[in-house]
Amino acid sequence: MNQEQFEKVKNGKGFIAALDQSGGSTPKALKDYGIDESQYSNEDEMFTLVHEMRTRIVTSPAFTSEKILGAILFEQTMDREVEGKYTSEYLADKGVVPFLKVDKGLAEEKNGVQLMKVIPGLDELLQRAKSRGVFGTKMRSNILEANKDAIAEVVQQQFEIGKQIIEAGLVPIIEPEVNINSNDKAEIEDILKEEIAKELDKLEDNQFVMLKLTIPTNPNQYETLSEHPNVVRVVALSGGYSREKANELLKENNSLIASFSRALVTDLFADQSAETFDSHLQDAVDSIYDASVNKNI
Repeated sequence: MNQEQFEKVKNGKGFIAALDQSGGSTPKALKDYGIDESQYSNEDEMFTLVHEMRTRIVTSPAFTSEKILGAILFEQTMDREVEGKYTSEYLADKGVVPFLKVDKGLAEEKNGVQLMKVIPGLDELLQRAKSRGVFGTKMRSNILEANKDAIAEVVQQQFEIGKQIIEAGLVPIIEPEVNINSNDKAEIEDILKEEIAKELDKLEDNQFVMLKLTIPTNPNQYETLSEHPNVVRVVALSGGYSREKANELLKENNSLIASFSRALVTDLFADQSAETFDSHLQDAVDSIYDASVNKNI
């Protein structure tokens, strides 16, 4: 583990940019950026276009380590280059800590949750990521209903795979997302906090994780989790909230910093001039940084 990166993620001021849309979410990410499906004819062309979009973001003068602690990449992005370097190495040289999304998507909903699909070839992927300077990983589950046993299963799966990631020398981001539209959101979050705490208490002293959680209904819901000795940082996903709403809610949570995806890139479009693109990205970076650092507590 890179100790300098560990200290930056644990104690640095800023947020983590999530640039990891993949598979089924890539066409929507491109469409939101102003590129529809008529502009590419196969998957390779699609991923080339999305890499061009991400390259434009990470090479922008607005995308710096001053306010951005880290960036989460999709496997295809890690395997491609930015200015002659692998993307993860480019980011690390820029002072932005690279993370890699490792999950292969969600299984069908069952008992009010979606577990992760099996992740084939995970050990090989982790070794490749480590060789390219990646610090940590991210994997997402989805929770829609307050089913205690099912939520416990989600958390147990996350930590089981998380320990495999730790064994490979990386820091896993545990992400059991709570759907923001759930009627049981606050109740789910109470159960989730309890189940995460159980798994954290089973970790050895040298086993570190990060948590990526939906901004909670009750402010500072996850404060005790952020103080756990095995937790490097607790970050928040925007979950479909607008940037303005996500920032407003984030400010109510003392220890949470952002790890936003859609809320970061919502005003960026392919046909914008460099000046307009960079200006919109700077506005997004500034507002998300402010919500991560300056709290209404």
